[in-house]
Amino acid sequence: MKIAVVCANGRVGRLVVKEAIDRGLDVTAIAKGENQTAAKQYICRDLFDLTAEDVAAYDVIVDAFGAWAEEELPNHSKSLMHLCDIVSGTKKRLVVVGGAGSLYVNPEHTAVVSDGPDFPAIYLPLAKAQGKALADLRGRKDVAWTFISPAGDFQAEGERTGAYILAGEELTLNERGESIISYADYAIAMVDEIVSGSHIQERISVVRK
Repeated sequence: MKIAVVCANGRVGRLVVKEAIDRGLDVTAIAKGENQTAAKQYICRDLFDLTAEDVAAYDVIVDAFGAWAEEELPNHSKSLMHLCDIVSGTKKRLVVVGGAGSLYVNPEHTAVVSDGPDFPAIYLPLAKAQGKALADLRGRKDVAWTFISPAGDFQAEGERTGAYILAGEELTLNERGESIISYADYAIAMVDEIVSGSHIQERISVVRK
């Protein structure tokens, strides 16, 4: 199995690269600028410049794109659709680093986390942008995608426990009533999904055990 991690210089991307390498997987990092990952195989390329030929050798492409500036938020959908276009109609899998704001909070799946009155206003534009990206992705029946949402409290510096709960479309709490996961444990879950390929054309979520 050959894996390409796009936008690999980001904090999640770097951890996914390291986790995959530590398991002995064949990993290529793709990003702009100097390689900041543990990967020995590196392609310096802007995501929007990637072509089908660039990813032809890979079985799994990881989309670790992230943007926070308001003017860049539409790129969540644009970048994801670009990656979908270059793998369209192939057997390649596209595994996407998602957000928690689009997780459902009721069994009817009519309300999401970001609809809540206590959702921080500062994160609302990002949550809406990531939610739109997921909605656009759901329409891509020509791509073998998997979208992985973290828990509500996604901790960049959180500890690597090595244990997580695999959940589905709804916000899930652990036995302590927490919706929390570290970037490191999220990377473990993502590499597990990369290896198993168990949730094609599905959104899944993960929370610390």
